[in-house]
Amino acid sequence: MTGINLYFVRHGQTHLNHYRRIQGWADSDLTDRGVMDAQAAAKVLAPIKFDQAYSSDTRRASRTARIILKANPTDIKEPTQTMALREENFGYFEGNDTSQTWNMIGGPKGASDYSDMIKMFSIERTRDMISDADPFGEAENDAQFWARVQPGMDEIVSNAKPGDNILVAAHGTLIRSIVSKFSDIDITARILNGSITKLVYENGEYQVEYYNHTDNID
Repeated sequence: MTGINLYFVRHGQTHLNHYRRIQGWADSDLTDRGVMDAQAAAKVLAPIKFDQAYSSDTRRASRTARIILKANPTDIKEPTQTMALREENFGYFEGNDTSQTWNMIGGPKGASDYSDMIKMFSIERTRDMISDADPFGEAENDAQFWARVQPGMDEIVSNAKPGDNILVAAHGTLIRSIVSKFSDIDITARILNGSITKLVYENGEYQVEYYNHTDNID
């Protein structure tokens, strides 16, 4: 049986990315550089004709998907948007300065930034730490995150045929979390805007073929 190919693309740089602000359910549009990030991904992915296309329901992800689809031989013009593909909800910390936030949460435990936190505690435990630190109790913990994301992923593959190529325009922490769950690949390095991560779904299992690539994909 031929697997279903899922090409996850992190959205292009946004204004909040540029200002180093935490951006989960908060949304901002692509910068000029972010448009170029999406165009670069579109060029790399152009040889792959997409049979389906999805994005989160944020403008940064859906716009990235449209840029990629416009340069693709597919007839699809618009991605199917779903809340299941949204970035992690950071609750109270949405829009906060990244360095200040990670120092506040991770600093007392010896981790000065997000990469240190996931290296020391795992991305799953880090999500729980962020949730625990939210005074409003609205940041997603790991169980809540996967209760939202996993059914969305499963619905995508349930609607696909063996051999389908599927574009999924999504978010950095979401993609890192998926790679962590389904592989042993090191996710501590920063995930690039416009980077491509490929999963294959076959025989009821997800496998990660590569992560955080900007070229040399198939």
